[in-house]
This record gives sequence, structure tokens and C-alpha cells, in this order.
Amino acid sequence: MSIEGLLDVVAQSDEFPKMCEGLSRPRGELLVTGLYGSQKSIYIATLHRKYNRSQNNAKPLLVISYSAYQANRLYLDLCHLLGPGETALYPALEILPHEEALRHPEQIKERLSVLAALAASRPMVIVTSVQALVERIIPVERFMRRQIKLELNGRISLDELTAALTGLGYERTDKVEAPGYFAVRGGIVDIYPYTMAKPVRVELFDIDIESIRLFNPLNQRSVEEIAEVAIPPAREFLYPEDEETRRTALANIEARARTQAAKLNRLERNEEAQSLLQRVKRHMDLLEQGAYFEGMDQYKPFYYPELVTLVSYLPSGAAVIVDEPARVQEHAGALEQEFGERHGLLLEKGRILPEEARLYASWADVLMDIRRYPSLFFAGLIKRTPGVDPVRVVQVHSRQPDVYHGRFERLAEEIRNWRKERYRICFVISTPERGERVVEAFRDEGVEAFFTPQLNGQLKQGNVVVTTGQLESGCELVNSRLVVLTDAEVFGRQKQRRRYKTDDEHGVRLTTYSELKPGDYVVHENHGIGKYVGMKTMEIGGVSKDYIVLQYQGEDRLFVPTEQINLLQKYIGVEGQPPKLYKLGGTEWSRVKKRAKEAVKEMAEGLLKLYAERKTIPGYSFSPDTVWQQQFEDSFIYQETPDQKRAIEEVKKDMESPRPMDRLLCGDVGYGKTEVAIRASFKAVMEGKQVAVLVPTTILAQQHGRTFEERLAGYPIKVRVLSRFQSQAEQNEIIRGLASGDVDIVIGTHRLLSKDVVCRDLGLVIVDEEQRFGVAQKERLKEITKHVDVLTLTATPIPRTLHMSLVGLRDMSMIETPPEDRFPIRTYVIEWDDEMIREAIMRELARSGQVYFVYNRVQSIDIMATRLSELVPEARIAVAHGQMEEDELEQIMLAFLHGEYDVLLCSTIIETGMDIANVNTLVIYDADQLGLAQLYQLRGRVGRSNRVAYAYFTYRKDKTLTEDAEKRLSAIKEFTELGSGFRIAMRDLEIRGAGNLLGAEQHGFIASVGFELYCKLLEESIQELRGKTVVEPPEPVVDLTINAFISDEYVPDSQDKVEIYRKVIAARTDKEVRDLQEELEDRYGPLPQPVVNLLAVAMIKILARQLGIASIGTERDGVLLKMHSGLSLPRQVVSRLMRIYRGRVVVVPSRTGQVKLRTRGLNDTKLLRFIEDVLREMTSVWSTAS
Repeated sequence: MSIEGLLDVVAQSDEFPKMCEGLSRPRGELLVTGLYGSQKSIYIATLHRKYNRSQNNAKPLLVISYSAYQANRLYLDLCHLLGPGETALYPALEILPHEEALRHPEQIKERLSVLAALAASRPMVIVTSVQALVERIIPVERFMRRQIKLELNGRISLDELTAALTGLGYERTDKVEAPGYFAVRGGIVDIYPYTMAKPVRVELFDIDIESIRLFNPLNQRSVEEIAEVAIPPAREFLYPEDEETRRTALANIEARARTQAAKLNRLERNEEAQSLLQRVKRHMDLLEQGAYFEGMDQYKPFYYPELVTLVSYLPSGAAVIVDEPARVQEHAGALEQEFGERHGLLLEKGRILPEEARLYASWADVLMDIRRYPSLFFAGLIKRTPGVDPVRVVQVHSRQPDVYHGRFERLAEEIRNWRKERYRICFVISTPERGERVVEAFRDEGVEAFFTPQLNGQLKQGNVVVTTGQLESGCELVNSRLVVLTDAEVFGRQKQRRRYKTDDEHGVRLTTYSELKPGDYVVHENHGIGKYVGMKTMEIGGVSKDYIVLQYQGEDRLFVPTEQINLLQKYIGVEGQPPKLYKLGGTEWSRVKKRAKEAVKEMAEGLLKLYAERKTIPGYSFSPDTVWQQQFEDSFIYQETPDQKRAIEEVKKDMESPRPMDRLLCGDVGYGKTEVAIRASFKAVMEGKQVAVLVPTTILAQQHGRTFEERLAGYPIKVRVLSRFQSQAEQNEIIRGLASGDVDIVIGTHRLLSKDVVCRDLGLVIVDEEQRFGVAQKERLKEITKHVDVLTLTATPIPRTLHMSLVGLRDMSMIETPPEDRFPIRTYVIEWDDEMIREAIMRELARSGQVYFVYNRVQSIDIMATRLSELVPEARIAVAHGQMEEDELEQIMLAFLHGEYDVLLCSTIIETGMDIANVNTLVIYDADQLGLAQLYQLRGRVGRSNRVAYAYFTYRKDKTLTEDAEKRLSAIKEFTELGSGFRIAMRDLEIRGAGNLLGAEQHGFIASVGFELYCKLLEESIQELRGKTVVEPPEPVVDLTINAFISDEYVPDSQDKVEIYRKVIAARTDKEVRDLQEELEDRYGPLPQPVVNLLAVAMIKILARQLGIASIGTERDGVLLKMHSGLSLPRQVVSRLMRIYRGRVVVVPSRTGQVKLRTRGLNDTKLLRFIEDVLREMTSVWSTAS
């Protein structure tokens, strides 16, 4: 790591050997005082690297902190000091054991990875909180005994492997795309352990392991051969292998439930007793089957009487560090009390069995476990902690450095003082660019400093070294003569630190939505919209082929040969509005398609004209960036994403050009569009120009006003908000300030478009969500912005295909990469449960946060408000919905924004335009009633800060869900970024985006012909209008009496099969066919003959296309090749073919070139090889002749 050199200096301090001595004692506690902030992280990293790792028998180091927040801070510091491979975070479970909610995959992965690392005695630092530590887990020997070890050339039967995987909690699926799943295709088994960055593919030949390789879950292709792999459990709770133990556990659960129900009956809680027995009976049925289900952890004590804490997973010789023991003990006591109260309440309500208490350890139990290992206790101050009796106290002499707020002259003076005292001075700055600029600033102040990307021995006494890295805070270690300063001390603001991700975890751009499932609507270019029924292998004339079956109006069915799959697209229209099915052979489809084509052409003409006009209008050309601009951009506390950087450069380039900018900036909420707008505004103001920011709602005006003011603080720039919330006198003052030039940036609603608002020298207009303004407002906007730079922001995504079509017609910047410091939103899909919802709201309130509660029934929203008040009397609840008076609604929203309410009970009005960083819990009532795109956008309202956010999608108990709702909920359950639920939601949002960009009238045409065909028509129209139309010759038709298809046995999944056929049809080169062959062999095993034939036909088609051959078909005793009309064979080609293939190739006299191949007696393989050889020969001679 770049700042590892710090550890070398700390290792030489007087205190370090004393700490090492403490770790070398088999028992006994050492108290280390005087450590604060990142000083703790630096010492922990040094102990791990210089002491623990240097021992012959390196072992893990467990760090226990008092809260999840502090644990995360330590973890991020250690990642930068040691690297993410040597550090891991063990988070607490965020849901109670009995709660039937899906746990977040990220959380499962973090916990299982730590358990596997500890069980394997991997030398790394594990950071956890006391909350996670008191949760009991199954013993390490029971957990790791079950792992499956597979070696190349080892032996295991397919049945044995699948049974073992199921026993480890893996779920079987058709295609492995996420951790915790496995798939079987013939002799190939794909497995995705939570502990691995990539899934593994095991190929068996009978019971022999022929190959083990890692593969990419996105394209399903193998990337690396490995010799062995250990497959750990996919769950923390595994069923014991012993049948007797399982039977005993079930009997005990039943007996315990009856005893508890009897107690409740005696207390006249008959309903609760009945509810308990019913719930336990339902769970017992699943437990008996050996099924894994949400909420099963509550039964762990019945299966494993000897549960342990995480400390027990530490191998002999490992060590423990407790961060602030007094606070750890205090938090543990509070947790114990809270759990005791909750446990009693849940028992009374018949929600749990008494054994759930055994799932939690007391602090005394944890301390007893810790005492089995050498342990250090880190504390800022010497403070007596009951139960902790250190054998020795080590005092570290340290000081917290001052904060300099970018005042380098003051900092330079301090550096000179440190140098006199022979200090080593190290600046740990977040980015290399920023680091280089810090060095320049010091040189300007006469201080010699140098930048190094890696700290390796440069920290000599008197040296001033600037390097790259991120620490929570700086420190001054007096005995070590070391000063470390970070962004927080130098600039007064710390760059937000990102959580470490592996390469595979970085977000990917969505590239395909073509998965076809039976029941999906499909657009056939010639026949219109039908419904996909499935794929059918049919034998016609003794030849088997695959056909795609489409259902049209009435009983009409169309069998589409797979070679015509390019004529089909999945219908993507508007969510919740199914399209009409067409009648086969009717004329209506051609009329609809014609109307859409005309509308698209008219729109494209308008765009071309507008673009040409804009190029002729003169504008203002801004100067290149100033030094102030550079300093201002450096003060941004987040790391820019690559997309964001590119967008900033594109906007600046437009501003510096002599024509007015008209750029659309597109990116999801929270992806950093506002920062791009603020930088553009700063650039404009630096040149004496004014900026107007137009937003659709008063709330957004207030939010933007606050963001602009915070970001521009410290610069002589006057920002004002103009909206109905200002008094008339205030409004008049702002308007006068704009006219005189006194106000630099004005942010407002359509009030800005009023005739009385005139700017002295307007240079830039920023429009947020233009589609939400009316026609008259848009016309007035055009008037104002004729010669002025315009930047339009939208949070609705624009489809990539549409973006590509419009290149050169509309200047667009896309921000598609999510910010890297974003925590994933923990999404739970659950049956409504009063206790769980209360728990979720109280958890958010406990961290001083706020909650959105979405209830989309305005007529009964007040009843829900009463219910919520009774459920969470501690919360201040506000009600907001679209049927309120605008003034009242805005006042409530503003009060919520200012923290006057804890819970906003609202309809889906928060779907767009609300951006409150303090709201990090979302509860949706009746989530099954909302569309996926709505759910996706609602979920995006939380997780806007560096806190973990929670989304609870609830549906009512015992409610019979419609088929659509069930599909929607199952899609939500895999609402991860790679899940199909996410893709469907994104596609629906993109269609909204397309409508917003192209105009509402185009929305209807998108719905009438489907999105894919609409984009194709648009692309064709634009090319035609530009005179770039390329006439492609018709595809060659290959009609041979051979079996060329993909059987269900080879590729069982019909979606995969459709995708493979698409790739076969799309192949245009030898290499693409070879790549496809490799992919099929990799994913499905050796090719069966019909698939070999299919790829051979694809190769023949490629050659035929290059030669201008129209068709290749079987005739009586041979195969006839026909050229396209007007094409004939050159004489050299004819004579060469006749000479090489004497008697086997005959040129047929005709107006178009025809060649007959005599193929009697050839089997399918030899026939295809012969045709390919002839075509290659023709290509070779033809190219030579040309």
C-alpha cells in the first residue's frame, strides 16, 4: 500500500516493543492509552505487519470496537494501511433471528468470508463491533468440517456433489450469476461461494474431475484454470449431518412450542398461543424437509446446544485488541438490556420460543473468551473498566494536530518548527493530483517538499513527504518524532473515503435486456406484436430444427425458424400497459409501423434542423480554468467517478467554445450531476457572468440553494433562492440584485421565468428535470436562453441505444457509474410485521436519522397515520400526499427537510425530486401493488450518505397475491444491481427517459411498435436524412437437409438457447464463430453433432455473404449455390473450381451465377466441410483476381 512506510517508523518507537511483549504473553491484558482516531489504526496495522506477520506462525488479529460506525472507520483506515486483502469487516446481523426477511448478500458475504478466514487461520486483521460479537454462531469445527474440497483428477460423483452443495445451503438454479447458487448442465457444475470473487466451474467425466476453472458471472466464460478449490458453506446455520440430532431437535422444538403455548393460554393470551403453534408448525414442516428458509436461525439452539462467539473461531496464538474497553462494555450492557426487554415482549406476543435468548452472549461470556488469548486494550484516557485488570499500562505520547483550513502560510510556519525538532513530516492526501498541488503550495511558501506515490523509506528526520492515501485523521506521535496530516487537517474537510471493492464488485453497465421468457411479448418486424410461447424442436422432411413459437390474436401461431431470430425483438413498452396482439396476415401492423416511421422521420428532421441552427448562433466563449477553479474543485470531498470527470470536461469544453452550449447531463439520483452544475456555475461567475438554476419544485429550490451555499462557502459568490417561500420584499430585493449584478447565482422555480426577472449579464442557465415544466414555461425558457449556455440535468436514464442514435444531434453526457463510497442499500422483502417495522423505525431514530413510509392510498392514509403513531409513539410523524394544497404540502416537506419530523408518511410523491441525506430507512406498505420502476426509484431516495440504508418492501400477511405481483416480488428479491429485477426496472425507466427526451407524443409510438424497433427506425431515419444510407444485400438463405439445432439436453434453459441463436445469427467473422464454439464448450461441455453442424452452417453463411451468394440449397443429388441477381462468377473462379474439384463442382449456365456441388454419399459433417472448402477457395481466387 502507498502509506505502508508509516508502519516502519512506528515500529521503531519506544512503545512498540512493549506492545509486542504484551502480545507474546499467552495470558494477561495490556492497556495502551493516549491513542485517538487514526493513531489506533496505525498501531494496529504495525502490530499486524511487524509483529504478527513476522512470527513464524502468523495468525489472525481480532479488533473489537464499541459501535458499527467506529468499526467501519477502523476498517477503512486499515484497508489503506495494509490493503483490503489483509483486512476484513465482520458486521452484525441487522435483522433478528426470528424475522423472516432476506438478508443482504453483501452482509452474508462479509460474515462468511471472515468465518472461513478464521477457520483457515489466515493471518489478517478482522474488525468487528461488540454488537456482532455477542451474536452466537455454530462451533468452528462443525462449520468447517462440512466444506467440500475438490482437486484436479480427484473423484466425486455428480449426485454426491449436488447433495453436498445442497447440504451446505447452496440453492440450485439454471444459471449462476450471484453467490450462494449452483447449477448443473450435463457433467458441468457451476458454484458461486460467497467467499470467492469469481464463481467456479467443475467439469466431471463420470466421477473424475477433469477441470476446475474460475468464470466470469457476467458473460459466463471461464477465465482461469485452477488445481483445487475448497467450497465453504453458503449459510451460517447448517443442518447437522447426524439424522438422530435432527430428529431430536424437531421433537424438542415441538415440545417447547406446546409448553410455551400452554403458558400463554394460562395468561389468557389464546390468540397469541394459537399463532405461535401455527408458525412453529409451518417452520417444522420446512425443517423436516431440510429446507433453508428465512427466520430459521431462531431454531439454532435446538440443533447446536454448544453455540459460541466469534472469538472462539480464533486459532491458538491469535491475539485480540479491544478499542475503548469502557465504551465496549457500556454498549454491551445496553444491548443486553435492550434484548432482555424485547425478548420478554416477543414471548408475550407468541412470536418466539424462550431458546432465542441463547443466541446472544453476555459481555462477561465474551470477556471470558477474550482472556484465552493475548489481548491489548486501546483507550484515549486511563479509565477503570470493571472486569478488565491490565498487568501493565503503556502510555503513548501523542497530540491531535491543528486544522489549517487551506492556510498554507500558517502550516509552513508549523513545518519549520517541526523541522527544528527533527520531526518526520508526512502528508497523506486523498488523490495524487491533490498531493502534487500541496507540494507546489509548500514550494510557494519556501518549504521544500516532495511527492511520492509509495512510502518506502523516504520518511527521514526533517523530510516533508506528501503521499497518496486516506486516513480518518492525522496525528503527532511525540516519541516517534512523527507528524501525519491528512486532508481533514490541511483543508478542514476530509475527502469521503470509499469502501474497498474488488474488481469484480465494481458496477457494470447494463448491456442486454434480451432474456426471453414464455409469456413475454415479442415484436416480429413483419408480423407485429405476438406472445412468446417457447422453443420447439420439429422434424420436417427428416430434418430436426428449432423454431420459436409465437402466439398471435385468437389461436394464430407463428413458427419462426431460428435463422430468422434477428427479425424478433423483445417488446419493451410502458410498464403496466400490455400491448395488443396482432392478427396474422392482417394489414394493421404495417399501418402502425408506417405511422411510427413517419413520426420518427419528422422528429429526426426537426432535430437535425435545430442542431444546424444552433451552430450558427453566436455565444460567449469562456476562458480556460483559473487557479481558483482548480482550488475550488480540489475542495470537493468526494472522489469523482470517471463518468463525472468526463462530463465536467465536456461541459467546460462547450462553455469555452464560441457557440452557446446546449448539453443534456443524464445520471441517476446521487451520481454527482449537481457537482458538475456547481463547477460550471463557478466557472461562469469567475468571468463575471450570472447563473440561473431552474428547478421544478420549491423543495428542490431550497435543497439546491443549501447545496450551492455549502459548496461555495469561503468564496465571494452571492447565492440566492427565489421562490414562493420568500416574502414579496425579499423577492423584490433578489430581483433588484439580479438586475444590478449583485446576485451571482439565483436558484428558483418557474418564478425565474417571470417577465420582471431580468439578469444584468446572464451567462449560464441550468435546468433540472426540464420535462416537468409546462409548454408555456418551456417556450419562455427558449426565449431567455437563445444566446446563453444551457445545461439540462435529468435523473431519468436515457437508453444507450438511443444515446448512440442521437450522437451528433444532441450533446449528451452520461454519468452511469455509481459513487464508490455508496453503501449498498439493504433491501428486505417481508410480510408486514408490526414488531419488525417498529424495530426498523426505532433503529433509524436511534442514529438520529429519518424515515420515509410510503403508503399509496390517499383515502385511508390518516388511518395508517394513527396506526403508526400507536406502533411508534416516540416518532414525530408527518403526512404528505399529492391531493394536498400545494402550500400545505411544501410546508410539510420543508419541515421534514429541516428535521422537525422523524417519519414522513406519504404517497409515491417522493419518487422524484427528494434528496435528503438524513433519510436512510424506507418502508413501503403493499409493495406488491407498485411497479418495479417505481420501487427502484423509491429505493433510490435512501442511501444518499455514507451510512448503510435500509429498504423494507412489505406485503400483507395471508394475502393471496396476483401472478403479476408474485413475479414482481420475486424480481424485487433479487433487486441487486445484476438481478433481473434491476434490469426490468432500469428498462422501464429508460423508456420514460426516451419519452422525456424525445417528447410526449413519441411515447405513444414507442408503445405501439416496441422500444427496440423504435430505436432501429430512428437510426435508419437519421442515416437516411444525412444521406448515409447503406443498402445491405439480403441475408443468404442456407437450406440444407441436415440436423442443425441445440437440444434441450445440451442447453436446458430456453433463455440461454435464444441468446445462443442470436449470437449464431450475429456472427460475422471466423473468429466470432470460434469464440462461440469455445464459449459453448466451456459452459455446456463437448458439442453434440447437431450443434457442430449449426456452427458450420454459420461459417458457411459468413462466407456466402462475402461472396454475394443469395442461397445455398439441397437439390436431388447435390447442393446449388445461387449468386445475387446481377452478379456472375469471374472466369478465374470458374476455371479454378473446375480444375480442383473435377466433376464434383459444375457451373450451371444461367443469367445469374450458379454453381452445383455433387454431394451424393457424403454424411452431414463431410457435406458441410465440402461446401465450406469450395466457398473458401472461391473467396481466395476472387480476392486474387480483384
